[in-house]
Amino acid sequence: MEEYTALIKKRLSKKRYEHSLGVAKTARSLALSYGVDPEQAYLAGILHDYAKELTNHELLELGKMYDLILDDAEIREPALLHGPVGAVLLQRELGINNSEILAAIRYHTTGCGNMDKLTQIIYIADYIEPNRNFPGVEILREITYNNLSQGVLQGLNQTIKYILEKNQLLHFLSVQARNWLLLSGAVKK
Repeated sequence: MEEYTALIKKRLSKKRYEHSLGVAKTARSLALSYGVDPEQAYLAGILHDYAKELTNHELLELGKMYDLILDDAEIREPALLHGPVGAVLLQRELGINNSEILAAIRYHTTGCGNMDKLTQIIYIADYIEPNRNFPGVEILREITYNNLSQGVLQGLNQTIKYILEKNQLLHFLSVQARNWLLLSGAVKK
């Protein structure tokens, strides 16, 4: 774990590194609450932004090279590719092959249908880690610690509302994630 933390410290800006530490610690805490391996959660949290500081051009090129582009929203907003690209790079460059960790990293920005608990944890930990400060974050943290899926749904709702207010493209995976949470019965309407 220390080698991955040191790698991220060198790879990312100070602010992004501190964010990654916050996500890792929050993910570990949530994992302990929801019966998920806390070391896997910490590792996914510390590595989730592995590709975050690549340029838009690099993300698009890697997205094309590895056939990762699924939606026009990713072409318009290449930052959406940092999760999928990061998952591929972690597998290729660091030999990380744990499919749950890679899925959690891949979908930490958009979410997806049929999210396992680790993927839900990384999605919401990225949103509520201690360095995040926005109106309603404390309520979202409380909701998440009471019901993981409800917290993820609230996070998706807030993100979708923000994207709509900015008149930007919604990624189909976020809509799929929201619908899955409602249809699965994991949360009440």
